[in-house]
Amino acid sequence: MASKCLSLLVVVCSILLASASIEAVLGGWQPIKNVTDPKVVEIAEFAVQQHNNMHVRGMLRLRLVSVVRGETQIVDGINYKLVVSAAIVAVNPMIESNYQVVVLDKPWMKERNLISFDKIAP
Repeated sequence: MASKCLSLLVVVCSILLASASIEAVLGGWQPIKNVTDPKVVEIAEFAVQQHNNMHVRGMLRLRLVSVVRGETQIVDGINYKLVVSAAIVAVNPMIESNYQVVVLDKPWMKERNLISFDKIAP
């Protein structure tokens, strides 16, 4: 009887731990370990390009310099929350600023949307 109770306890604990892990992954933000990963850089370039298309005219276009850090969140796709360094094109000396961007990516639908693009105060 004791071994059955112990086995049941182990099973219940395993289920609770597994469900806690799933909740952390689904909906929770997870740090991106490799911000130089080509997929992450592609997402950052997309964000800068979309920002330029929507908000910038002429000489004040931004160019991606690097991805500083980032996180992902699994929702109805994958949210990428990135801090990117970008510079104004055609300004000498180059002026870099950091921006926080959020992009929702749904690769199975070939859909990607810029959710936000905000300058971070120095």
